[in-house]
Amino acid sequence: MKTSINLSFNRIAVASLGFVLLFTAACKKDLSPAAKTNNAPSKLGTNAIGVSGPKGVCYVEVNNNDILNVGNYKLSTGEQLFDIGIIFAANINYNTSTQKAELFFNPQVTAVLNNAATKIQPLQAKGIKVMLSILGNHQGAGISNFPSQQAAQDFAQLLANAVNTYGLDGIDFDDEYADYGTNNTGQPNSSSFVYLVTALRQLLPTKLISFYFIGPAASNLSYNGVTVGSKIDYSWQAYYGSYGAPNVPGLAKSNLGPAAIDIQSTSSSTAASLATQTVNDGYGIYLYYNLPNTDVHTYLSSVSNALYGKATVYGSSTTPTTGVTFYQDINYAGTATSTIAKGNYTLSQLQALGFVNDWASSVKIPSGWTVTMYGDDNFTGTSWTLTSNTTNFTTLSPNANDVVSSVKIQ
Repeated sequence: MKTSINLSFNRIAVASLGFVLLFTAACKKDLSPAAKTNNAPSKLGTNAIGVSGPKGVCYVEVNNNDILNVGNYKLSTGEQLFDIGIIFAANINYNTSTQKAELFFNPQVTAVLNNAATKIQPLQAKGIKVMLSILGNHQGAGISNFPSQQAAQDFAQLLANAVNTYGLDGIDFDDEYADYGTNNTGQPNSSSFVYLVTALRQLLPTKLISFYFIGPAASNLSYNGVTVGSKIDYSWQAYYGSYGAPNVPGLAKSNLGPAAIDIQSTSSSTAASLATQTVNDGYGIYLYYNLPNTDVHTYLSSVSNALYGKATVYGSSTTPTTGVTFYQDINYAGTATSTIAKGNYTLSQLQALGFVNDWASSVKIPSGWTVTMYGDDNFTGTSWTLTSNTTNFTTLSPNANDVVSSVKIQ
């Protein structure tokens, strides 16, 4: 059953990108029945794994987990486990004044995008494609109810701006949580999704476009002789723990994912069984969702052994060798964080690196680096700027001991 949340919004305009960012929470995906199979011409691929077998696609809930963890899993022979990592998720919001759909990011998504050099590019250097998922936000706007071709083209331009600005590899569409009709918006129509993917393909001819097969868009895949499958690269199952390939005319088995698992809720035996069925039926995608910050290589081995005949190993290979380290106690004593690279880190991002809220008492800083600490999350509250190792936060003015909640490192 679907989850619904009440959100309060705080908007800031970003004129240079042509869209607006909203600080809101991305919703989780749901469970439900599956769809049918399809055979059609092959399309684009990725090359992270480098071995024969289905490509691994992994959604990461960046509200709680670090997208970099996608790069920490390899097969026992050294190849990356995941081909595509998806940032979950940006939102489609509705501006009641202009009566237009707008693209919004919450603070965690914003932090990933603004720190592309440390959050996105390290994955791409490993051959992993990084995409951004787009879904509704309970405001009546979604991929299925653009009222005109121009409205769909306008939103496609916002998506293209984001991809080009942040160096992303593509866009993933998810037709959930739109609550069509809210704010007097229109109901889903037959042309909207086709117009949207057609415009986006024209704007991003070499980027990836995928469809999480769910919602009204799944029933509106052609219009005036144009098919969604002729414009996108991949589509995958939307219901965890079940099996059934999306019916998307224009996509071959090699570009469809009939199996989907939630790493934190689907049993390893079910995950392995779905992987075996995917291989036996000749499909090209296996979908993972909800990759945590903890080491789950044993669980993932049950899948990779079925997909490739190889176990999965885990190593924090994206952890930098040079960076900032925070300590629980003064004089660099007590528990320490991982080495933290340059970038802006909210509390949730720091926690993924071993930081605890209102906990730090000392810090080691590489020569030439600057650390700005904030007493509250999202770079608010009292701030302290440090340019060298600091053994005791109680000596700072005002006292910074056990109060730091977010950090900027330059």
